[in-house]
Amino acid sequence: MQPLEVKAIRVSDNLPIAKTTLDKLQIQKNNIGVDLPFIMNQTPSIQANSDAGNGVGYTGLRIRGTDATRINFTINGIPYNDAESQGTFLVNLPDIASSANSIQIQRGVGSSTNGSGAFGASVNISTNENETEKSILFNNSFGSYNTLKNTLLVNSGLIKNHFIFSGRLSQISSDGYVDRAKTKLQSFYTSAAYLDKNHSFRLNVFSGKEKTYAAWFGINETTLDTNRTYNPAGTEKSGTPYDNETDNYTQTHYQFFYNQTLTPRLKYNIAFFTTTGKGYFEQYKSNQSLSNYYLPDYINGSDTIREINLIRQLWLNNIYFGSIFSLHYNTPKSTFILGGNISNYKGEHYGEIIDTESPQAVPDNIRWYSLNANKNEQAVFLKWTKKYQTKWETYIDLQSRNVSYNINGFRANPNLIVDNKYHFINPKAGITYQKSNKKIYFSYSSAQKEPNRDDFETALDEAPKPESLHDFELGMEKKYKNGYWAINTYFMFYKNQLVLTGEVNDVYAYTRKNIDKSYRAGIELEGTMKMSEKIKLSANLTLSTNKAIDFSEYIDKYDENYNYLGQEKINYKKTDLSFSPFMISAWELWANPIRNIEIRCMGKYVSRQFMDNTSNKSRSLPAYYTQDIRVDFNLSISKKHRALFFIQGNNLFSQKYVANGYTFSYYINNELTTENYYYPMATFNIIGGITVRL
Repeated sequence: MQPLEVKAIRVSDNLPIAKTTLDKLQIQKNNIGVDLPFIMNQTPSIQANSDAGNGVGYTGLRIRGTDATRINFTINGIPYNDAESQGTFLVNLPDIASSANSIQIQRGVGSSTNGSGAFGASVNISTNENETEKSILFNNSFGSYNTLKNTLLVNSGLIKNHFIFSGRLSQISSDGYVDRAKTKLQSFYTSAAYLDKNHSFRLNVFSGKEKTYAAWFGINETTLDTNRTYNPAGTEKSGTPYDNETDNYTQTHYQFFYNQTLTPRLKYNIAFFTTTGKGYFEQYKSNQSLSNYYLPDYINGSDTIREINLIRQLWLNNIYFGSIFSLHYNTPKSTFILGGNISNYKGEHYGEIIDTESPQAVPDNIRWYSLNANKNEQAVFLKWTKKYQTKWETYIDLQSRNVSYNINGFRANPNLIVDNKYHFINPKAGITYQKSNKKIYFSYSSAQKEPNRDDFETALDEAPKPESLHDFELGMEKKYKNGYWAINTYFMFYKNQLVLTGEVNDVYAYTRKNIDKSYRAGIELEGTMKMSEKIKLSANLTLSTNKAIDFSEYIDKYDENYNYLGQEKINYKKTDLSFSPFMISAWELWANPIRNIEIRCMGKYVSRQFMDNTSNKSRSLPAYYTQDIRVDFNLSISKKHRALFFIQGNNLFSQKYVANGYTFSYYINNELTTENYYYPMATFNIIGGITVRL
């Protein structure tokens, strides 16, 4: 009963694309209050990180070294990436995993999808699969750092053979591993569906509200060694840190779907969506020049005030709306899918000063900047699969995508106007050979992607170019009675990939620049084995080389009096791409020693990662290995009513590791200084809980 809007962008087992699909049970077992990247963390080629250190609040995700701005996220086929930054802020949808029926992760370019370009991976979350049984579920967990999760799910089951209603309320809170990294998250999900023999209607309304104390500044090497939970946010205020240096945002989604079967071979669907978001980041700033806020110096008698301490809010108010559609035609040997999307994004960026220690110098309710952006997109794709005899199947996928993007200035550069239009053609093709339980496949995919908002904050004659990618995949899979194994090799060649080089823009901020050539090449291995009726093992391993060709680094230069002298350029013939480790591996061991008890051991290893593109070991994150263990006790209350108790220990060996960071270098009087900043992850911690299904 997979809905057409999901089927249009997902891939089946016989297509030549590397993928992992998590079902509802797998999602529920990993859903202990952490964000989605940590729920997916045991799947191949994935790295997860967390600002607060314990997986709650702001989190990050990389797949094959590709960051979240290049990973296409959809919810029921509807684009989720932020239209401007193209990032994925899953903190805005707390506990969406509790409403998910399945999650498919496609590695590489993958199949054509809706929204921002899939430039290394795509993740599709489905909540629309029909659940026809009535149920009530309570999920509660509590753990270290005062982490608390409460979830209530209600499903009506099938009413009068036509209607289904479901709803969810969730609340997650945590103090975080890092000091003052408090998080308070609230969300709801509602869905109503009408099903008939040949058509269905569904309306989803869901929303998330987050309040998160800032923990995204990182700490330097000295602090990491002496006080790794230190949080510099709010410390511009003298005395105790400012207590409300917080990010506050509410995002609400409205989705309407219509699916119809016209003939046994012909089906179509159309969906309409609107996503609204509004929120701000509040911050204490000291010694701020009035001129930076477009205010004159304040004359107070014989004193002239040029700098003040203030509290400001940086606001974003946006709306994103559009439609997705697909037409499906099936014959015994062929499948045609025609699909696409139309969308429009309108975003308003503005800043307000809400308080100051010198109120006479600042007018009431001042808004020192107000900038708008608008982005339109139209895309269409055609997918065709055809079987030859019983063993061969071909796959062709062609997408056309138009993007129009207008930016009316930036906070630090309000007079810079950007008005760009892009047209991308993205072809994909592959072939699969299947015999018995063995599959061999090969595919080629092309992808193109427009720059992010911040990339445009540069001189007009140095505007960034779109990125392009050619992805080649070759793989083999084999299934056995007691397990399976799979091997996939890939070569991803980039043209004009945007990376940080150290070069500064018009307002002396670091910005990404196009590099002519770069690539990622690797091998992914995964498999499961049922060793006995009570023991099962699963593991995956990725080995890769990720290189930038003819890369140039730019380093700021200052004299002994800290006067800016420009930048020095250093050329490299071949270097490692940042945050792209040579090895990523994960394993899980399940054991059922006695009835109703399951023990899971989980391990994760990530090798050394460079924080910039120079392959400099002094600017890297050390390799790390973490070990978790979980014990479940499943209690049957009645035939339909059950209770599950669990306790999980994370990072058993209390490894003091970091999973993310940043670096920058500069010369002072011709002496090089490098500063590294890190985001420490939690040492040993525990979480436990109970789930009751009625």
